[in-house]
Amino acid sequence: MDILLIAGLWLDGTAWKDVTPELERLGRSPVPLTLPGQGDGNASATLDDQLAAVLAAVDAAPSPVTVVGHSAASTLAWLAADARPERVVRAVLIGGFPGADGRAYADFFPIADGAMPFPGWEPFAGPDSVDLDEPMLRQLEAAAIPVPEGVARGVVRLTDERRFDIPVTVVCPEFSPTEAQGWIGAGQIPELARAKLVEFVDIDSGHWPMVTKPTELARLLAAATADRRL
Repeated sequence: MDILLIAGLWLDGTAWKDVTPELERLGRSPVPLTLPGQGDGNASATLDDQLAAVLAAVDAAPSPVTVVGHSAASTLAWLAADARPERVVRAVLIGGFPGADGRAYADFFPIADGAMPFPGWEPFAGPDSVDLDEPMLRQLEAAAIPVPEGVARGVVRLTDERRFDIPVTVVCPEFSPTEAQGWIGAGQIPELARAKLVEFVDIDSGHWPMVTKPTELARLLAAATADRRL
C-alpha cells in the first residue's frame, strides 16, 4: 500500500527524508509529496492546486492509499479523503486536525508580498519546539518556504459525508491523546466528532517528529496501516 506523506506549512517533500527509509524497511511504500507553491517555485499556487496534486497521487497509486497529513496539512489529507472516499482507506493526522467546511485553510500569520513567510520560532516556543536543538532550528528556518496566499487563505470545501466512514489515526506529538479527545468531545474539532473510527497514538516529540523522531514516527505509521495493507 502506498502511504502519501504531506508535510505541513513551509515544508516540501524532503521533510520526510529520514522517515521514508524506515517505512520502506517495514514493507511500506511511502510517497512524499512536494506541493504546488511549497517547493516547486509556484508562488501563485492555490489550495485547489495543492489538493489537485494530492488527488493526482491518490489516483496514480496502484491500490487504495493511506493519506498522512502533518500539522495544517491534516486538513489537506481530510480534503483528499472527502474527494476520494473510495480510494483513501485511512487518514493519519500528525499534530493537527481537519478544518471545517467554509473556514480558511491556514490563515495563521501575516501575509507579505503575496505569501505567508515562516514567522520565526517565537510562536512555537514551548512544547512545539522543545526537542529541536539549535542546528535543527536553524536548518528548518533556513529551508522554510513561504506559503502562497492562495493556499493559506484558501477556503476548505467538504462535500461527501462518506469521509466520516474512513478510519482516522491521530498522532499526538506536542499534545496528549487525552487532550485531543477532550477537544473533540468539547466540539472544537467537529469533523472528527462525526468520524466513526478515530484512534489516538502518542509520540514523545514536539511538533516536527519527522525531524526529531523519524524512526519512531515511521513505526507508528507502519502500525497504523498494518491492518489495511492490500
